[in-house]
Amino acid sequence: MKPLKAGFSGERVEFELLKRLVSIASPFGKEEKMVNFIVSFLEEHGIEVETLPVDGFGDDVIAYLPGRGPTVVLNGHMDTVNLSPNWSRNPWGELDGDRFYGLGSADMKAGLAVLLSLFVEMAGLEKDERPNLIFAAVSDEEGFSRGAWELIRSGKLDGADTVLVAEPTNERLMLGARGRIVVSLKVRGKKAHAARPHLGINAVEELARLVGGIELINPKRHEKLGRGSYCTLSLRGEADGLSVPDYAEAILDRHVVPGEDWRTVRDELIDLAKNIGFRAELCVESFPRPTPQMLPYIIDEGQKEVELFKMAMRLAGVTPEITYGMSVGDFNYFATYLGKPTLVFGPSGGNWHSRDEWVSVSSLGRVKETYRRFLLALSKG
Repeated sequence: MKPLKAGFSGERVEFELLKRLVSIASPFGKEEKMVNFIVSFLEEHGIEVETLPVDGFGDDVIAYLPGRGPTVVLNGHMDTVNLSPNWSRNPWGELDGDRFYGLGSADMKAGLAVLLSLFVEMAGLEKDERPNLIFAAVSDEEGFSRGAWELIRSGKLDGADTVLVAEPTNERLMLGARGRIVVSLKVRGKKAHAARPHLGINAVEELARLVGGIELINPKRHEKLGRGSYCTLSLRGEADGLSVPDYAEAILDRHVVPGEDWRTVRDELIDLAKNIGFRAELCVESFPRPTPQMLPYIIDEGQKEVELFKMAMRLAGVTPEITYGMSVGDFNYFATYLGKPTLVFGPSGGNWHSRDEWVSVSSLGRVKETYRRFLLALSKG
């Protein structure tokens, strides 16, 4: 097996990689330094690397290892959310016992470190000892998944059989997730003098009534993904001087389950407006985005890949628990638009997208060992 170079050696290689990755700031839209590091790391280990441009964002990084049997994609995203205030730990890396703190440490630089180190180790095996592998690090997962979509659209993954995504799952196997629709509400009222509000139709107040009534909607419940949900992301409108405001708008997040789609969401909001006696003109639109809507999905627990993965978990000392995602990620695209079985499995941690984010250091080894055993089992047929 090829040794890991450039100071990355020993049993803690994935942790050393994690420290390096966390030290590199890579908020979505500014992934370039992370791209350069990953490209250099792979090339230093004799692996040919390909990059795929993502307009306005860091390039996707792609590498291939020919092997035996099915083709497996090892996927992770390079970006993080922006740094939130009031961290009590060093956001660029701080170890305290088994917890390693840092921005993106759990979501998902730990998983990325595991996949990078595993890919290099697999490169040291004979071709017939590993499946065909594609390593794919992508940008903008925290925004609109531009990197994942560009990768799918490029056709570079068309021959894949399975996608593995190392998002943090607290060492549980995630076999599905809700989808997400973002809704734009635009309300047109009637202007009047604010001293005589009864002569007008207050767009702000009408929109507030509508948003406040969202709890009256009863979204569909799915046996595994739970119930769909609403969350108001923004609401704004203002008066023109001492006038009844005649325009307001809001943006709503709507997480959906199988059986719900854009028409479902649009119709339930229109019905709600009728039921509450909405007095203004209402326009319900899908919020514009540069990539397709994120659809919900479910992976059949009886699939061969799932059974093999659960066996690999057991052999790695991990209890084979199944979970399902409340929110969305690149995995939605791989499972629905690429149409491949997408297994999500990653380390334990906490405080994702907030201050003092952390990941369990000991978890890294178990996650890597699970993936390693799964890949070796696939290569044996």
